[in-house]
Amino acid sequence: MASAKPVLVVTGIAGNLGSRLLPLLKDFSVIGVDLNPPQTDSPLQFERMDLGEESSTRVLYELLRDTQPVSVVHLAFVIDPVRTGVLDVERMWQINVAGTARVMEAVTEANRTGDFGIKQFIFPSSVSGYGPSLPRPATEESAMSAHTLPYAVHKKQSDEVVQQRAPALRGCSVYILRPHIFAGASVENYLLGAFRGTPNGKSVRAEKMRNEGKRLPCMMPRGQQYLDNKIQFVHVDDMARLIAYILHRDPEAQRLTILNVAGRGEPLTYGRCIQMARAKLVRVPGKWVMRLVLKFLWKRQISAIPPEALPYMTGEYIMNTDRLHAFLGGEYEHVMRYTIADAFADSFKSTPAEPPSASIK
Repeated sequence: MASAKPVLVVTGIAGNLGSRLLPLLKDFSVIGVDLNPPQTDSPLQFERMDLGEESSTRVLYELLRDTQPVSVVHLAFVIDPVRTGVLDVERMWQINVAGTARVMEAVTEANRTGDFGIKQFIFPSSVSGYGPSLPRPATEESAMSAHTLPYAVHKKQSDEVVQQRAPALRGCSVYILRPHIFAGASVENYLLGAFRGTPNGKSVRAEKMRNEGKRLPCMMPRGQQYLDNKIQFVHVDDMARLIAYILHRDPEAQRLTILNVAGRGEPLTYGRCIQMARAKLVRVPGKWVMRLVLKFLWKRQISAIPPEALPYMTGEYIMNTDRLHAFLGGEYEHVMRYTIADAFADSFKSTPAEPPSASIK
């Protein structure tokens, strides 16, 4: 018997955003796609799939054809190579960029050959796609100038893939969401790791340091400008609420909607972040020394921060989110509940809050 609820396919369901999104999807029959099943009590049909493999295009198409979803949310992306174990950059590219193209190809083919029609496709891009040093707040029309850091370059390339292929999706509204750095007690990423001082490497020494509760210092080059640089955050639960909000509303009349996403309120300076994190600040002579230290900690598997992240740790990249505010209208504060400062502060709580469960309609 067919499900009474509309079907929704979510790739990358086992990731942090996927796990925070699931409780908001009670109105859908959710099919989760990933390499491994998520740890969740939410009802879910799980499909094991490796989007880094070329054969996944056909497998995903057949899944879409057979289950006839109304929407596809593409979250699958390698962000942290150490935590995921995907250290080979080519393998990362196959999952991140080629995988995004494969998902879109499967959706395109399903809409071309099926008699049902996928109405929405949602892809979280990233602020990192704009590049690490911006002269002014980026709008959705700003150039994508990511470089150096593979994750950022892959987000830029995947963003471009979605833009290029959106017109071929035949009646499907496409949403590209460009969030700033995810924050929250449940979130682990290299920038939060820098402020937390967590030795997240895989070495015995890193494990010993973690067990002993030791923190790495927060490192910055000398110069007040580095402490004055500003940064935004978005709470992962707000990002989940935004995706759920889009899924519950009618598809857009326009084919492609791009939205910068950050928490409410003013950006924080790096100096203020260090104070809020109660981190020990160590100043080094210049960026070249900071790169050498990052490289040393990376090679010794003490830190999970790749040396290529340096420009994103010493630059300023702020986004204009006026379009998001207009898109959400009166629901803005209901969906985006955390200010930037509150989202960052929540990242230092010892226990993550329960996944969001409020109805989004």
